[in-house]
Amino acid sequence: MLPLLTVIISFLGALVVGLIPDKHLRATRWIALITASAGLATAITATLQYVLPQGGFQSVLAQAWIPSIGIQFKTGVDGISLTLLLLTGLIAVCGVLFSWDIDHRTNTFFAFFLALIGGVYGVFLSLDLVLLFVFYEIAIVPKYFLIAIWGSTRREYAAMKLVLYSFTSSALVLFGLIALYFGSDLHTFDITQLMTPNTYSETFQIVVFPVVFLGFAVLAGMWPFHTWAPTGHVAAPTAASMLLAGVVMKLGAYGCLRIAIGLLPIGATHWAPVIAWIAVINILYGALIALVQNDFKFVIGYSSVSHMGFVLLGLATLNATGLNGAVLQMFSHGVIGALLFAIVGGSIYRRTHTRQLAEFDRLIDRMPAIAWIFIVAGLASMGLPGFTGFIAELNVLVGAWQAQNSLHVGVLIVAGLGIIATFAYTLVKIHEAFFRRSPAADNPEHPAPSHYPRLTCPEIIALTLLIATTLGVGLFPGRLITLINTGLAPILIALSTGHVLP
Repeated sequence: MLPLLTVIISFLGALVVGLIPDKHLRATRWIALITASAGLATAITATLQYVLPQGGFQSVLAQAWIPSIGIQFKTGVDGISLTLLLLTGLIAVCGVLFSWDIDHRTNTFFAFFLALIGGVYGVFLSLDLVLLFVFYEIAIVPKYFLIAIWGSTRREYAAMKLVLYSFTSSALVLFGLIALYFGSDLHTFDITQLMTPNTYSETFQIVVFPVVFLGFAVLAGMWPFHTWAPTGHVAAPTAASMLLAGVVMKLGAYGCLRIAIGLLPIGATHWAPVIAWIAVINILYGALIALVQNDFKFVIGYSSVSHMGFVLLGLATLNATGLNGAVLQMFSHGVIGALLFAIVGGSIYRRTHTRQLAEFDRLIDRMPAIAWIFIVAGLASMGLPGFTGFIAELNVLVGAWQAQNSLHVGVLIVAGLGIIATFAYTLVKIHEAFFRRSPAADNPEHPAPSHYPRLTCPEIIALTLLIATTLGVGLFPGRLITLINTGLAPILIALSTGHVLP
């Protein structure tokens, strides 16, 4: 029951702030922050209460919903879902802090924000396919309004594009879930019951797997269906960008792992080489496109596409090391991606009112604290040892080398080129933003300020939380790796035997 409180708290908080008159800005902000903090505290408590030696799904709550067709309201947690619950809670708190200056329809903004968080929590908790799909759709609707109302840079276009991609991919997911229901003799949508021996034939798995995987992978930013992501990231307000990169893209990756691979292991084995090659295209393509961007937020948007390629590559390895790296990379990129969007779309843009790198003039002199924080975040994004990205990407690459197929050498070569490109765009953009002189700064009609305002208290708290998390897990990853492995155990059994043992 305890993990389910994350959903209840978020939706209740959304209802409360939505009913508060818009003029009460202070009350709205504090209620939103308290709600997000309560969700994070609940996720932390649920993680501490999880019995690692026992493993499996715990805190299971099941209630008949539509019993005539086997639909239940069933929730529970394992090591994978707990990891992503922690990520969601952290990004929710930091997103509220970076939205502290929102003064346009503040109550509505935080109502949509918390509703989105509640939907995300629900996806990670669901143990029924229909319930998972319902929460999956709930998470899509608030995204549209957050971007369309409070966004910038072609916000209506970006919002509509994101929703069209999301609903189209959702149609594939729904088709796949219906196929999973009728493809078994169990007449249930219960994920734990569908994870039983010989539920699906080999032919069925090979045919249905790409439908389910693709439906979820679109939301994970898989090439060539990734274009919604940079556009949506750039147009979204700061907190929404943090959510899109930090947790929404993880919904797709989670569905690929939990549903596509977990229920259709033979299909996953058959299609793994294709997924691996698409993944390394993600890595290299996203990094190269980020290298030539002039809009600072587009740089971070395409870097997210590149880093999600490591998640997909980890999923394609289908072994313990690679899959652990994939989940760890979900967590790592969620934290680092949110950190980068917070700095670029929030701290820097609020002070300079531009995202064009050509208009920046040695920001290291004008906002030194923000500049050095971004440099640290950039090093984390590069995968510098000591940060979460290093151990996550290392596990993925080792898992790719251990993969039981003939593609691992070629895949690793392309992934290596992507890592080199990541180093290149990170260092180049740091130089362009913070150390390069800009001819525009010499314009006497529009002189650049000698100093910009310092970081506010909410910004400092949020940035500290994110940096401390990526450093803390990067230096001491053992607990999180062990937690993730408990959730991967039944999936690994499925991959080794063709089914999951009861």
